Amino acid sequence: MGALPQLHGWAPPSLRLRSPRCPSRCLLGEAKRTTYVSPWRSPSGRSRCSPRFAVTKAASAEVEGLKKGIAELYDESSGLWEDIWGDHMHHGFYDTGTAASIEDHRAAQIRMIDEALRFAGVSDAPSKKPKRVVDVGCGIGGSSRYLAKKYGAQCQGITLSPVQAQRAQALSVAEGLADRVSFQVADALNQPFPDGQFDLVWSMESGEHMPDKEKFLSELARVAAPGATIIIVTWCHRDLLPSETLLPDERNLLKKICDAYYLPSWCSAADYVKIAQSLSLEDIKTADWSSNVAPFWPAVIRSAFTWQGFTSLLRSGWKTIKGALVMPLMIEGYKKNLIKFAIITCRKPA
Repeated sequence: MGALPQLHGWAPPSLRLRSPRCPSRCLLGEAKRTTYVSPWRSPSGRSRCSPRFAVTKAASAEVEGLKKGIAELYDESSGLWEDIWGDHMHHGFYDTGTAASIEDHRAAQIRMIDEALRFAGVSDAPSKKPKRVVDVGCGIGGSSRYLAKKYGAQCQGITLSPVQAQRAQALSVAEGLADRVSFQVADALNQPFPDGQFDLVWSMESGEHMPDKEKFLSELARVAAPGATIIIVTWCHRDLLPSETLLPDERNLLKKICDAYYLPSWCSAADYVKIAQSLSLEDIKTADWSSNVAPFWPAVIRSAFTWQGFTSLLRSGWKTIKGALVMPLMIEGYKKNLIKFAIITCRKPA
């Protein structure tokens, strides 16, 4: 889950200035003005992104600290998650109003993948199904292996966590998929792939970790082949009116979650749509699936109070324990309609 765009009204002290032309109104950092040139360019060679602020040395240190915290959190917690919940490190998709149990969580997690593919209109037809997939924020490779099996595709996953990358590769070898899936430690904001490499770009609950949402989506578009589908499933805050900011208690709640899960400030699904539009991406769609994931966090909390969950939690380390302590805040955020579980899909022009 999932690795500091805008949390309206809150950001760390070193990240308080904003670019006046950033389509997502993201907070970018104290810095002098420069021009950001997107690696994905139009045929004319002109950048499709707007001018923005360069990141200062202090802001770079903030980002590096964030990345280090994300890597260490998942180095610590991935084994615990796998022991209890399996190899899919993301929410499950449930029918609205139903309860979730540990027994049916895996089916719900697989359903989340299938619902995202369906929403994006990814075809199963032999001539149209994706053949090259990138899994951005791959965890221990659950989505990559599922997509490789479903489509017969070649999948490459990236994560900030060396432990995750090693475990993802080991599981793939055990499942006989070593020739179709591979994993490496890499930054989603500076991906080690050439332009136009993939016909399905997949990000399942990693966008919330990205300290620059505009750069994040620009990189997804850069590595996408012409006509490729981009799928982002991520945590957002509620949409805001143009003149609106989050309330103080909302900012405080999100800050506690940010501190525990090594998240930068949040943005809304509407912010993602604006960024996609600024990049001239097409067929942009979004939906709020908050009601469909509502049973997930109560089920995670119940699993933590089993003997296996409790003893594993104590062994995993302080970062994991700190994350467990704020799980009730995720439930509170959903109930207050502050936190939104969003899907955003789009297509790179052919």
